[in-house]
Formats: sequence, structure tokens, C-alpha cells
Amino acid sequence: MPIFRALAVTLTALAALTVPATAQAATPTAPREFVALSDVAPSILQDIRYATRHNFVGRRIDGYLEPTCILTRQAAEGLRQAQAKLRQQGYTLKVYDCYRPQRAVDHFVRWAKDLADEKMKAEFYPNVAKDRLFEDGYIAEKSGHSRGSTMDLTVVKLPPRFQRPYVPGEPLVACFAPRNQRFPDNMVDMGTGYDCFDPLAHTDNPAITGVARQNRDLLRTTMIAASFHNLPEEWWHYTLDGEPFPDTYFDFPVSRCSLR
Repeated sequence: MPIFRALAVTLTALAALTVPATAQAATPTAPREFVALSDVAPSILQDIRYATRHNFVGRRIDGYLEPTCILTRQAAEGLRQAQAKLRQQGYTLKVYDCYRPQRAVDHFVRWAKDLADEKMKAEFYPNVAKDRLFEDGYIAEKSGHSRGSTMDLTVVKLPPRFQRPYVPGEPLVACFAPRNQRFPDNMVDMGTGYDCFDPLAHTDNPAITGVARQNRDLLRTTMIAASFHNLPEEWWHYTLDGEPFPDTYFDFPVSRCSLR
């Protein structure tokens, strides 16, 4: 009897250990309405900055397991339509960010509250005090990206120029500096770089003129024709009209494994 009792105790202890481990291993997956953009519009370039260290935080963002664009199928189909029109004019779209999990937004919030961490300030928010990022609307606790039909994107002239990779620790240049001085993104001139926390990034800022104004208007006209609308504070930010999940904020990781 002592042997059997000892065995029973051992099995019970093992069960107590294995059940929580199984529960913890479960990873949320995307609804069937989500797709990889590369499966719908493979010619659209992808430069997913939050899966790298070249972003305003300076490190890979939580939830970005792969540098890939995931969107609702409706949004991906809309981008395919926009891409077809741009390619006829000798351009291509390039996406910087698409679906963004809530855990990534939470990462942004934690970073914004750490006022001592300003290692990427010189490029992304040189004229904004970090303690104003919430008040000025640059950081928020919810993002339309988490609903799956919002993306950050730009226009690139065909054929695309080579774009060198970002080197962590390299000297930073303000995102609103002249195009030939800031990070050598291969996009057309939009007046600022991507994720520039500055009024110059506002789509209709009157200080943006000439070629940069024409390029912003080209992107906006193309996207509106494909049933998207722009966020006025960010020339790169567009959301699908009539998005399928207007009130749902998802938290599955950015990875093809999240797709069913």
C-alpha cells in the first residue's frame, strides 16, 4: 500500500505541473478573415520596421515574430487594387506596418512612460519632449492597426533602388531633414521619413510643397480610389472604409503561423 500511495501522489504532482504548461503553450491565432499580404499582392514591397531595431523604440517590438504583413482579406484585396493602379504609373506600394497586436501597443505605452529611454529621439522625435507623446497623440493605448484593416505605407519608384539595412548604433538624423541627409529609404520623397513625430508629417501640412506634395497626393488619391481613408496626422497611415472588425482589437502574434 505505501508504494501505491507514493505512486498516486507522484502522478497527481505530475498532472498539476503539466496542465498549466499546456495552457500556457496555447497561442492566439487569427480569425479566418486574416491573410498574409504576400499571398494576395506579392508585388507589394514589405519593410516591417517593428520587427527590426529601426523604429522609435530602438528594438524589436513585442509580438512581431516575423517581418511580414498580415491584414484582413478585404484590406489586402484593397491594397492589391491600389497596387495595380500604381504599377501602371511606374510605382509600387511599400508597407511598413499592417496588423499590430495589442501586446505591441502595450510595448509602446511602457516605452513612452520610461522617460529615460531616448536613444532614438534624434531621428524620430527630435522636437517633441517624450513626456508629451501621449498628450500630443503620438502614443495611445489602443491602435486601429490592431483591428487588422489599417496599414502604414508609402510609394516607391520602379525599379526599386537598393536600400541598405539600418545599423544599430549608427548616427541618427532627424526624420524631417532633407531627403539626401536622413536614413536612405528607397521611397519617393514624402517630405519626412516614416514614423516621424512632427507636424511636418501631417498629410496636408502647408510646408510640404513641390515633389513631396505631389507624392503625398499620389498616395492619397490612389488609396481613396481603393476605398481607404487617411489619418490626417500621418501621411503614411490608411484604414479600409467599412473595416470588418471596427470594434475588435486582436492580440495574436505577427507570424504566418498565426494564420489558419
